[in-house]
Amino acid sequence: MQYWLFKSEPNTWGWTDQVAKGDTGEEWDGVRNYQARNFMREMKLGDLGFFYHSMKEKSVVGIVEVCAEIHPDSTTEDSRWECVDIKAVRPFSTSVSLDQIKTDPRLSDMVLVKNSRLSVQPVTEEEWQIICALGQTDPS
Repeated sequence: MQYWLFKSEPNTWGWTDQVAKGDTGEEWDGVRNYQARNFMREMKLGDLGFFYHSMKEKSVVGIVEVCAEIHPDSTTEDSRWECVDIKAVRPFSTSVSLDQIKTDPRLSDMVLVKNSRLSVQPVTEEEWQIICALGQTDPS
């Protein structure tokens, strides 16, 4: 299993929107960055990810699961852009802020710390365990 982080502006698509989609999930569409798209190409069914609210909130608020592997993004006719589908698994008991992540020396090499603009990014297993512990949330 691999771990990921999906960033979204909560006023555009927030955790409650994701939860409302239930087990069918929703396309993680609209990604127009080649590196982020390429990360989605690596994703497999059952991979887990952090749902991260960007903009003002800047925090991990929940866990999602990849429920459909890479396929054409339905929001464009351009075949270069693909996406996966994700579904909500559970909310974090306590959200974990970007400030908490940046000040934890164990997370200093995390992509979120080094390239905070990337909307889809990998998370190591160690980073996954640390952030779940910080958020008092079951990592499995």
